Amino acid sequence: MATFLRSRRARVTPADVGMPPGPRRRTPGLRREEVAQLSGVGVTWYTWLEQGRPINASAQVLDAVARTLRLDRAEHEHLYHLAEVPYAVRHEAAAEAVGAEIQGIIDALDPHPAVVYNTRYDILATNPAYRDLFLVPETEAIGVPNVLWTLFVVPRSDCPLVFRDSELPVMVATLRGAYGRHVGEPAWEEFVRGLSLASPEFADLWASGNVIPPGPRVKTFRHTAVGELRMTSVSLSINGMPECRIVAYTPDDEETRRGVARLRELRRAETGV
Repeated sequence: MATFLRSRRARVTPADVGMPPGPRRRTPGLRREEVAQLSGVGVTWYTWLEQGRPINASAQVLDAVARTLRLDRAEHEHLYHLAEVPYAVRHEAAAEAVGAEIQGIIDALDPHPAVVYNTRYDILATNPAYRDLFLVPETEAIGVPNVLWTLFVVPRSDCPLVFRDSELPVMVATLRGAYGRHVGEPAWEEFVRGLSLASPEFADLWASGNVIPPGPRVKTFRHTAVGELRMTSVSLSINGMPECRIVAYTPDDEETRRGVARLRELRRAETGV
């Protein structure tokens, strides 16, 4: 590990990564602290990685180091092997792109709402019914639309969840269950820190430490055009994307079934689709 990472550092110059050259260097390439800074990890952590210490490096952090060092695919895979992380499995887990076949599946579920989430509740794909029912302007204003961020930062009056005070603790506990596999990863730590600053309510729920797994639940939503809708949510795993899931919503009663059909009629009237 030490020999490999030192050799990769030596071939990347500060100019390659947009950094000033600084004072005269005794060795070519980037310093350890520069690799750590560019990868979003601590200097001590990166030093231990380069020394081959048993630090349980995650796929996401290895990916960040690989990007900084400009590793090609073979080198990237070699880094995983040196860190004793299964390359294929962990790269599937880190996937955040939804292929046409998955998009086709959730589109085919229309008029029932369907969405693809990762374990952080980022919205990776939706069908028209989901957008009709759940998306609010604040969701699409975020760089990566995220359900939790939306629900915690929008005014209570704009929240689509009727029983918000009982539903949000469940969602945060589900998030924490996934977080255990990503402790220390920059993307996760930044997400938790940012949402905690934006929402003291989230910060309090996060501090509670509650953990539960995802599962089927009945949720009640409100929509300005059709009123309240009781929907059963079911999570479906996706082959090749173990950290992502399809969540499909089906009406829990006949009144909701009529409301969902009405939403589809309204969309057709507005868009012709």
